[in-house]
Amino acid sequence: MSKLSILIPSYNEPYLRKTLRDILNKTKGTIEIFVNIDGDMPKKLIKDKRIRYFHHQVPIGMRGGINLGLKKAKGKYIMKTDAHCLFASGFDEVLKRDCRQNWLMIPRRYSLDEEKWGRNLNMPIKDYHYLSFPLKTSYGTGTFPVEWKEKTYERINKPEFMIDDIMTMQGSCWFAHRKYFMKQVGYLNDSPDSYSTFSDEPLEVGLKYWLGGGEMKVNKNTWYAHLNKRPHHYNNGLFSREYKISRITVKAHTWAAKHWINNQEPKMKHSFQWLIEKFWPVPGWPEDKKLWKFPK
Repeated sequence: MSKLSILIPSYNEPYLRKTLRDILNKTKGTIEIFVNIDGDMPKKLIKDKRIRYFHHQVPIGMRGGINLGLKKAKGKYIMKTDAHCLFASGFDEVLKRDCRQNWLMIPRRYSLDEEKWGRNLNMPIKDYHYLSFPLKTSYGTGTFPVEWKEKTYERINKPEFMIDDIMTMQGSCWFAHRKYFMKQVGYLNDSPDSYSTFSDEPLEVGLKYWLGGGEMKVNKNTWYAHLNKRPHHYNNGLFSREYKISRITVKAHTWAAKHWINNQEPKMKHSFQWLIEKFWPVPGWPEDKKLWKFPK
């Protein structure tokens, strides 16, 4: 049975234990889990031979945590997930069955009701995202994943779209063939002069697939639920020391958008503009292709 290596970067995560227990209960195949713990060590950890913990009191960052897992992983498949997620029973076998060699696959995403530890069916399904036109924001001049609600509702119950192309992703969970991922993406770039330790994981991973010859898909045959953080999560201190937006992160957003829109990534088989055309019309992008560039 093909092994799945699951990578979980975390920083003082209050739902880490529940997420791990959920994965152990819901997977049907052979797995190994690599958990990077930045910051304080949790008081209680699940002891299971399938889980390995790595603790860094001085944080190595989200990208560092993913890279650590990539270095340790031995599975045919890899999956990265946030430490506040719930999964469908047997999600691993569905993703293995459906994922082709050159695909990056995202399960259908729901919002998590953390109190009931279940799907919040009162919140919308989030199947599709698009890359925003680069505008100056408090997070930098970047191109960010935005929920493509119209596309989600248009294709939600149509069987021909159960596995479908997606332009980008939110980033809380993705699945791939490990060897192809390492060839196509490799270890994530965590240089302070580029993405830094935190920002633009969906941009780097997703565009290295699409523009390097691979593809990215949503798989609606299975699902996961990701915590939809609300103000009370921060007010009560649950995420008071979570990874935060800093000046370095703002700079990284700007660098990443400029890097990709100006087609500066090595080994690109397609231009960034090719991706806009593939998913056209894309909300917020001007009809004049001459304007599809990084703003001065």
